[in-house]
Amino acid sequence: MGARWIKIAVLYFLLGVGFGLYMHATVQLQWGATHAHINVVGWLTTAAIGVIYSVFPQAGNSALGIAHFWLYNMGLPFLLFGMWAIYAGLPGIVIQIVVWGGGGALALSIIAFILNVFKNVHSSYLSRT
Repeated sequence: MGARWIKIAVLYFLLGVGFGLYMHATVQLQWGATHAHINVVGWLTTAAIGVIYSVFPQAGNSALGIAHFWLYNMGLPFLLFGMWAIYAGLPGIVIQIVVWGGGGALALSIIAFILNVFKNVHSSYLSRT
């Protein structure tokens, strides 16, 4: 699972850099929060999770790890779209649905990750490899 997380992180890195270049080329810097979330939650956090699940593959391949993967990767695009929609002026109901839906899925995935780390990440595993 770790490699999947890292590959997805690289895609968010590309998106974040591209979005940042667009912002600066068009001098539309009001998108800073969305740009930051793409880079921090999309690129950095996703890459860190990929490294953790690469070091502790039993955590990444567990039921919690798989639930974490799908909730996170379904929720984050909706949350980011909702952040973009705020500045794009989409109707409030659309913004609420995508922000709450995406944010809720992301929050549940983070809970799954925390539980997974405490359940399946052990120092004894590292000493066996």
